[in-house]
Amino acid sequence: MLRKLKSKRWILFWRAVVEIAGIVFLFYSNLLMGEFNGRAGVGKTWGAAFEDIFTRKNVAIALLTATVGFAVWEIFRKWLEEAGNKD
Repeated sequence: MLRKLKSKRWILFWRAVVEIAGIVFLFYSNLLMGEFNGRAGVGKTWGAAFEDIFTRKNVAIALLTATVGFAVWEIFRKWLEEAGNKD
């Protein structure tokens, strides 16, 4: 029983890590694309773009929203599982 519970916890932990990392990746890729739009100016370097987007505020926003997003999807996933098991 304990082994099974431990296994489920690790699975949930790694699922959270992977999903949060994916959300953070999408957040930063969106910010990076915004740095290279027409208004950003010609000749903007990758270094300048990374310096603009990797700030403490952006990291905090990315981690907070990714964690909230993961929690919402987990609730939705459990709700769907329960709805499917009622049949």
